[in-house]
Amino acid sequence: MKVPISILTMVELAFCSLASPAQSNPPAAEAPDSGPAMAATNSMPQRGTVIPLIIMDEVPLSDAIGNLARQANLNYLMDPKVGFGQPGPDGRAAPQPIVTLRWENITAEQALSALLNNHNLQLVDDPKSRIARITMKDPAALPPLMTRIVQLRYASPTNILMNAQAALSDKRGRVLPDVRTSQLVVIATEADMEAVNRLIERLDAPTKQVLIEARLMETEINPTTSKGVDWTGTLQSQNVYFGNGTMSGTSTTTSPGASSSTTLPGGRVISSAGGSSTTTVLNSVLGNGGLGWNSAGGFSPSTAFLNADGVHAVLSFLNTYTETKILSCPRTVTLDNETATIEVGTLFPIVNTTAGTVNVSGGSQITYSNLTVRLDVTPRISANHYVQLRVSPRIFRLGDAVKSTVGGVVNIVNEFNEREMKTTVMIPSGNTLVMGGLVEDDIQNGNTKVPILGDIPGLGLLFRSDTKSRLKSNLIVFLTPTIIEEHDFQPTATRYLQTPVPTNDSIEPDWSAWNSGQPKSWTKAKNEPPTPQFDENAVTPPSPQAPALPN
Repeated sequence: MKVPISILTMVELAFCSLASPAQSNPPAAEAPDSGPAMAATNSMPQRGTVIPLIIMDEVPLSDAIGNLARQANLNYLMDPKVGFGQPGPDGRAAPQPIVTLRWENITAEQALSALLNNHNLQLVDDPKSRIARITMKDPAALPPLMTRIVQLRYASPTNILMNAQAALSDKRGRVLPDVRTSQLVVIATEADMEAVNRLIERLDAPTKQVLIEARLMETEINPTTSKGVDWTGTLQSQNVYFGNGTMSGTSTTTSPGASSSTTLPGGRVISSAGGSSTTTVLNSVLGNGGLGWNSAGGFSPSTAFLNADGVHAVLSFLNTYTETKILSCPRTVTLDNETATIEVGTLFPIVNTTAGTVNVSGGSQITYSNLTVRLDVTPRISANHYVQLRVSPRIFRLGDAVKSTVGGVVNIVNEFNEREMKTTVMIPSGNTLVMGGLVEDDIQNGNTKVPILGDIPGLGLLFRSDTKSRLKSNLIVFLTPTIIEEHDFQPTATRYLQTPVPTNDSIEPDWSAWNSGQPKSWTKAKNEPPTPQFDENAVTPPSPQAPALPN
């Protein structure tokens, strides 16, 4: 005859074999066909502990529920509506199902839940009494909702919220984010809860990072040449004056009874005798050109001529050459699919003036424009260790000055030259991308000559001037994206925050009695401990020294 083995014996036997230090992963013991049941052990598994083997062989359902509840440390009551093993109206005990099964590597809670679901039963928790109730399931009742708080490790709650909400099949379920603590509050049925947990486990992963190494090399070449004789100062904008000059003179007052005289332009002198008199000397001023006319004595000066600016000529015979190279090597680390910005250059000040109105004075405001080389890089890690880059280099440079007339006021403003390029490429991690094409070549030729004279062979070189200039600039960008792995990081050992607060400054020592104005103390307490010195580079904090013992 076959003797059934109690579930309690088999569960505890399996748990004891797992917890025994003398055996490692022992084989599961099968139930013997006959013989006495094994004695129960006092070792109880903790709640949530995985049991390697659970065997039930023709065990009544009520006994199976009781033994699994005890293994799960669960207090429960059987609903009277569940009539298994209880006397009915006719006085006979209602038959109950016989359980036979074999489970591996599950917890007691999981085994109890599977057993109840298989027999159309459910476990209802009572948070006040902390005693669960086992009752029959209502076929028309909806699956109960359960609440769980999920702690996110890497992702933001707002990023996973929409995906987690889409995984819920029951419209009663909800997912609420808590941004402050980076947690999600999930309210869903048991089936939806498992789906949300699997989804969050896949999405809540650390975002990979990319090291961006850039080399920005900007070259500028500016050769100029100027040869010949420039007569612009003589033949351009020449000022010629013809007309009456300006007269000026000096007056001298003599004493009473003396004579006086007046000298007119051309040398004529008028004299007077007796009494107080005044002498006036008139001269012709030729600063603005022209002639001084004297009807009695002729012209002033005595020789008439026209006044001009004179003769000017500039001789040029010179070549100049300038070459500029700007090399920048910035490095930055950014997350996958996040934009990294690298900008190198200067800020150019711009003064904005505001005209005043009645009883209101005007003012000015200074803004800055970036005369920089700016590089925006957005990496995206693809399959096979490739990196997709969205690159946008841009150059801002100061241009020529431009005159702008606003309200009758002439303003000198600067123009800006901009060069920009946008592209998307895909390269292997650790390889270098070379970008060029931002080339600007400005060539200017100038000629100045005297008409007819500048065209004479040979002699025309004295009346002609030629200038040439070239400004060529080029920007070459080298980009090297490298996917960062976990082993690329290494911790730095430091105990800086554990260093005690210093009581004095170790960089500047105490002043001597010769340099300090404070009175010098000639006595010092013998038991006063030395002041600890502070070292910002110390790996370990300084150990306190024991005070000196009194004599």
